[in-house]
Amino acid sequence: MKEIILITGANGLIARKLSEKLSKDYSVRFLTRKKRKEHEFEWDLKKGTVDYAAFEGISHIIHLAGANISEKRWTDERKKELISSRVDSARLLMEGVKKQNIKLKSFISASGINYYGTETTEKIYTEEDSPGKDFLSEVVVLWEHAADEFKKNGLAERVVKLRTAVVLSEKEGALKKLMIPVEYGIGSPLGTGKQYMPWIHLDDIALMYVYAVKNESIDGAYNAVAPQHVTNAAFTKEVAEVLNRPFIMPNVPAFLLKFIFGELSAAVLEGSRASSKKIQNTGFSFRFPDLHNALEDLIKDKIKKS
Repeated sequence: MKEIILITGANGLIARKLSEKLSKDYSVRFLTRKKRKEHEFEWDLKKGTVDYAAFEGISHIIHLAGANISEKRWTDERKKELISSRVDSARLLMEGVKKQNIKLKSFISASGINYYGTETTEKIYTEEDSPGKDFLSEVVVLWEHAADEFKKNGLAERVVKLRTAVVLSEKEGALKKLMIPVEYGIGSPLGTGKQYMPWIHLDDIALMYVYAVKNESIDGAYNAVAPQHVTNAAFTKEVAEVLNRPFIMPNVPAFLLKFIFGELSAAVLEGSRASSKKIQNTGFSFRFPDLHNALEDLIKDKIKKS
C-alpha cells in the first residue's frame, strides 16, 4: 500500500508540479479552501476549521500554504496575514495530527531564502548563518519555528525546511512578469541591478521536495536555490538574450519602485547570495544549475515563435 502524503497550498505552482512527481509512488491528498475532487479536503484558516478526515493514515505532510509575499503592499493588516497564513496554518495541521493520534515520518515545510534578510551584500549565506533583521526575515523565522514544533512535540520523526528562492516557471510568478517588458524590448534592471537574485527552476524545487520525502537523512533547514549566483541586471539580460530581444533600457530607479510598492520594494531592490552546497552534499543533483539552460527550457516555446 502506498504511503499517504498530505499537501497544503493545493492551487500553488509547486503543489501542482509536485503532485505530478509524487503520484506514481505515493497517494496524494490536498487541503484546499474549496473541495473539487475526491482526494481534496477543506480547511478554513480564518475560521480555524479543518476536515480531520484528511489526516487519516497519512505518513507525511508537505506544507506549502502561505499568502503571496509580493502580491500586495505591506500594510499592517497584510503583514499579519503573511505571518498567519504560514504560522496559524501549521498550528491547524498540528491539531489534525494530534486528533488522529499519528506520528508523521516527516513534516516538510516551505520556507524562504529571505531568512537571511534582504540587505545586499557580497556574503554567501549558508544554513549555519543567523537570520536577518527585516520583516521578511521575521516571517521566515516564525514560519520555521512553527514547523519545528512538530518535532519538539513528538509529532514528526523529522522536520525539513526548504528555504526557497524565486521559483522560475513559464506559467506564472516572477519570470512571467519579467518577460513581459523584455518581450516588448523595454526590459530593465531594478534599482542598481547589483542586488543578487536567488532562483531555482520549478522542476528542481519539486524534485527537492520528493528527495526530502524519500531520504530519511534529510532533516533541518536547506537552501533551495540554484548553485549559480546572478544579479538582477544579469538575470534580466539573460532573459533578453534567450528571447533574442534588446537590452538597452536604463535601470528602473529605486525611488520609483519604493513609491509604487512601499516597503514591499525591498523584496526586489535588495538580495544576497545563498549556498546550495548543503543539499548537494547529501547527493541531490540539480537538473538546471545554470540560468541560461533553465530559461531555455522554460521559454522554449516562445523562442521557437520568435
